[in-house]
Amino acid sequence: MASKERFPPERIKTMLFRMIRGVLFHQKGKMLLIALTIALGASLATGMLNVVLGVEEKVNKELKNYGANIVVKPKDSSLLSDIYDVGEGGELNTAYLREDELGKLKTIFWAFNIVDFTPFLDASVTLPEGSNVKMTGTWFNHHLDLPTGESLDAGVVGMRSWWDVTEGRWLDEKDGDAASEIMVGALLAQKMGWHAGDTVRISASHGERDVTIVGIYDAGGDEDEQIFATLDLVQAMTDRENKVASIEVSALTTPDNELARRAARNPAALSSRDYETWYCTAYVSAICYQIQEVITGSVASAVRKVAESEGTILDKTKLLMILITALSLIGSALGISNLVTASVMERSQEIGLLKAIGARDHSITGVVMTEILITALAGFGAGYFLGFGFAQLIGHSVFGSSIDMNPKVAPIVAGLIALVTIAGSLPAIRQILRLRPAEVLHGGH
Repeated sequence: MASKERFPPERIKTMLFRMIRGVLFHQKGKMLLIALTIALGASLATGMLNVVLGVEEKVNKELKNYGANIVVKPKDSSLLSDIYDVGEGGELNTAYLREDELGKLKTIFWAFNIVDFTPFLDASVTLPEGSNVKMTGTWFNHHLDLPTGESLDAGVVGMRSWWDVTEGRWLDEKDGDAASEIMVGALLAQKMGWHAGDTVRISASHGERDVTIVGIYDAGGDEDEQIFATLDLVQAMTDRENKVASIEVSALTTPDNELARRAARNPAALSSRDYETWYCTAYVSAICYQIQEVITGSVASAVRKVAESEGTILDKTKLLMILITALSLIGSALGISNLVTASVMERSQEIGLLKAIGARDHSITGVVMTEILITALAGFGAGYFLGFGFAQLIGHSVFGSSIDMNPKVAPIVAGLIALVTIAGSLPAIRQILRLRPAEVLHGGH
């Protein structure tokens, strides 16, 4: 009782506040180490979460460099191909799409998700020595004026970015001589002894032309035995004006879920609410459905291997980054635990004395937690901005572009750091609660 009279609660509170100030100013080394530990955890969490929340578009754009994920064909042609197993350019492929409707692809609900597209029209051409080869007409860097008033350049230059032009250059549609120029696959060029700059005569069902080889490409597939020319040239030589056999589309899509799979089977079976959700989400099936709405007599289908790979790669990338974030936070918690426990053990006599004069466990625990949380706040502030720089480093080194600062990240990281700090401080709090003033003070003597 006498002890309480000598040390009233107000005096004890004053001593506790002095204890906080003393730790922050006289134990700068330990507090700096704790702040540094928290800053490292916060920076990695901030960087990874910003990347995770912005990675979908980045990964999708990277994957779009490796080909289309949607193919559009004439409905009748697709049906015949399914029944008779006839590929593009086969004799039964007599149905076509209209070239003048291709601009409508950029008028659908998800128009901005369509990165690139190009049409294809195949023909069999005869070479001077009498052999037949496949010639594909397509766009290269075709300038297109859209119904929306906008314009763009689309074609295989973007859709086949992995092709290696071993001789010459890409065919340029903006060149006035493009209508009499071709590109030849590496295997065909080797077989025929052709080189960039050579002129050859080719003939088709409706005429023959002298064409110049402007480039020889290595595609690593069947295209290496083919000729690629402008769509206008193939249309003219086969009398198929304004006709295309297929369209390849590269679109940014959202990975499929159960709703997307149900819609892909039968959109009409969806409830009105599910239909609206599906239609207004960038699922590959929703984009295919909208393409069919604007391209007359078409059927659009996903290139399943590409579409499924995109979702799998995206999910695994996100999971990897989340695991790295979790491990970094666990490491921070362990570091905080060791540092705070060591600090408490060094100050055991001071804490024992406070208990002896009447300070309660919760008051002392509150003091220690206040010290740690103030330090954590400083570490979080430094780590957050350091993490944003870390995210930019990942963005530029992996994706070649910056990562946007997501406003959701700050409160998420703040909450995670608070949890990590509290979790790391639990062993020290247990040490405080177990501490017996008599034992500590007696040991001090």
